[in-house]
Amino acid sequence: MSIVTVQLGQCGNQIGHEVFNTLCSDICGTHGLCSKKENESYHDSCKERFFCEEESGVPVARAVLVDMEPKVISQTLSMAARSGHWKYNSQAHFCQKQGSGNNWANGYSVHGPRHKEAIMNLVQKEAEKCDRLGGFFTIMSMAGGTGSGLGAFVTQCLRDAFPTSFILNHVIWPYGTGEVIVQNYNSVLTLSHLYQSSDALLVHENDVIHKICAQLMNIKQISFRDVNQVIAHQLGSVFQPAHTAGGGSGYSRNPLGIDWQVRPPHPPMPSTNKPLHFNTSIANLVILRGKDVHAVDLGSFQDPSLYTSWLNPQDAFNAWKTPRAFNKYEKSAALVSNSQFLLKPLDSIVGKAWNMFASKAYIHQYTKFGIQEEDFLDCFTTLEQVISSYTNL
Repeated sequence: MSIVTVQLGQCGNQIGHEVFNTLCSDICGTHGLCSKKENESYHDSCKERFFCEEESGVPVARAVLVDMEPKVISQTLSMAARSGHWKYNSQAHFCQKQGSGNNWANGYSVHGPRHKEAIMNLVQKEAEKCDRLGGFFTIMSMAGGTGSGLGAFVTQCLRDAFPTSFILNHVIWPYGTGEVIVQNYNSVLTLSHLYQSSDALLVHENDVIHKICAQLMNIKQISFRDVNQVIAHQLGSVFQPAHTAGGGSGYSRNPLGIDWQVRPPHPPMPSTNKPLHFNTSIANLVILRGKDVHAVDLGSFQDPSLYTSWLNPQDAFNAWKTPRAFNKYEKSAALVSNSQFLLKPLDSIVGKAWNMFASKAYIHQYTKFGIQEEDFLDCFTTLEQVISSYTNL
């Protein structure tokens, strides 16, 4: 199955470029450390998933690039073309001359409706090129205006146009110290809208990735490119083909296959005496790649104390494996977890936004584009319910 990626705003386009770079270097690598047959099967599955072949033989990313300023898109298109290994479709991008001014309401209420038809036409064309459409993967930041506001609007349009397709939103959580003064407003508005229309939110926190660059990779002067490459590497290790449990010898056809939204079968019981630092999960997926993957003991992931009491650990845990190595690593493991891990940052962002809202700070910047105080209150209510649900796991 094929995935159509929608890159939104400066952050989304820069990360999207790094993701396709990572995927392509992994496919092109002859280093698979596995049998020739295994490597060919992996190669074919990945190509179909993220790229379509041109007659020239250069893979073309199944992607639509959207930004309200032209600079980043033109840089991204030319960097991909210069690589010689892959490129973007030169027709599959949309940009304007004026940005969204870090204002969610401008992206959502002005640019979204104004450019809906042009953007959705590009998405439709990419979707029609897929023999089998597995779903959509959007990449956006929450802090600015285009990625967050226009991103939330485009996600709703995707949901309306493709009601049965899986939509996975990848969002970049802003630095706690702040890049944009209204980033907490933008984040609250983005998350609450995506929660209504997306099938799953995959989150990377800038602060966490920054720490990886500084402490694990020992990078002295960390650039956005360093951060983006770590994020792309992690996404690649999740999205590249792997064998699912009980899936036979073929590769999993859809990389978006974790059961992200587990619904309680009955009202959950109050959780029992768990230490406060414990992150209770409702779904975990481990992906193992490379040497000796079948010898790894994953029994500890089925410990009932990891999961909420109304779930059977066997239903909540999945393992995907492939002997094919990822990007020159002899062995690698990735964990995708739907757990309480985001409670603290979510609570912090909602709290900061509420404090600003209570003093009416910057509200006029949003009301002038049609986002009223009642809309803010609805968004706060949605996220408070999410916080409550995860707290009570």
